[in-house]
Amino acid sequence: MIWLTWRQFRGSAAMMAAVLVILAIVLALTGPDLASRYSAGIAACTQDDTCGRFFDRFFGGHDLPFMAVSLVVLLLPAVVGLFWGAPLITRELEAGTHLMVWNQSITRTRWLAVKLGLTGLVAMAAACLCGLMVTWWSGPLDMSAPDDLALMAPLVFGARGIAPMGYAAFAFVLGVTVGMLVRRTLPAMALTLAVFAAIQLAMPLLVRPHLMPPVTSTFELGQANVDGIGINRDQGGAVEIRLRSAVPGHAGAWVLSGSLVDPSGRTLGSGGEAAVPVSTTSGPCAPSASAIMDACMAEVNRLGYRQKATYQPLERFWPFQWIETGIYALLTLGLTWLSFWWIRRRLS
Repeated sequence: MIWLTWRQFRGSAAMMAAVLVILAIVLALTGPDLASRYSAGIAACTQDDTCGRFFDRFFGGHDLPFMAVSLVVLLLPAVVGLFWGAPLITRELEAGTHLMVWNQSITRTRWLAVKLGLTGLVAMAAACLCGLMVTWWSGPLDMSAPDDLALMAPLVFGARGIAPMGYAAFAFVLGVTVGMLVRRTLPAMALTLAVFAAIQLAMPLLVRPHLMPPVTSTFELGQANVDGIGINRDQGGAVEIRLRSAVPGHAGAWVLSGSLVDPSGRTLGSGGEAAVPVSTTSGPCAPSASAIMDACMAEVNRLGYRQKATYQPLERFWPFQWIETGIYALLTLGLTWLSFWWIRRRLS
């Protein structure tokens, strides 16, 4: 049975291996140079305090390969579910060849166990290897990425570490289970993609923010958390402050919510923008004042206005990776149990 399963699967496995080898060669050839340029840039920018500009230039020069390798890792579990999982049992059911195997010495339980075990382990290994290779290569870019593409950001988190292994295992068994229920390859592939995409969207929106209790703190305003200031003419010339999705002293944190609060703790504005009732006709926030950004921020801080943010710090990246992978492992086990129950009780 193992030999038969391998003969059926070896073409797909060889194609996946070829893709991983090509990716590994490209990353191995470009990774050391990327890391050395990052180290040299950090050593130079710390001397004149221009690291912010260096980060912008460095990431801007490599944003396309950064997005490309991240997209490869994000798509791999979906590909596994669609082209490995959904057709694995469905094509046998459509052709009726499963009955030939069951009428010999192979039980349907063993038949399913071998197919799930062999193909599933290869899928998990491929996704884990791909995720870890990209995590190693993109390390310098992750440290210089803008706030919306930081390591804890939803789009990036799923393409790093060991989480892709959990995604691949779940997508594969999901495809197998849907195929057994639907018994038609193309509808099973479409339904697998829809369900997997819905769960992948629900995880960062509804589940991941609460894997550990988020931290809520208030911070003084400055360059780290203020994107810009202006004058709001509609409110009598008040200072308009646009907050960044970042918190001072916690680089790379995943900011779940942020707002400007007054000295009493009342929230001002919404969507990261708020008007502060500070005079713009004279004083540090007047348009004619020199160094308006720093001087005006100092005046706003003196009056007691602060940024209130709820966030998940970067230090929780690996705990979140393990917890989320465990959640997908439990979902995979649940679908595996359903597959075995269905094949014994319902499938004929």
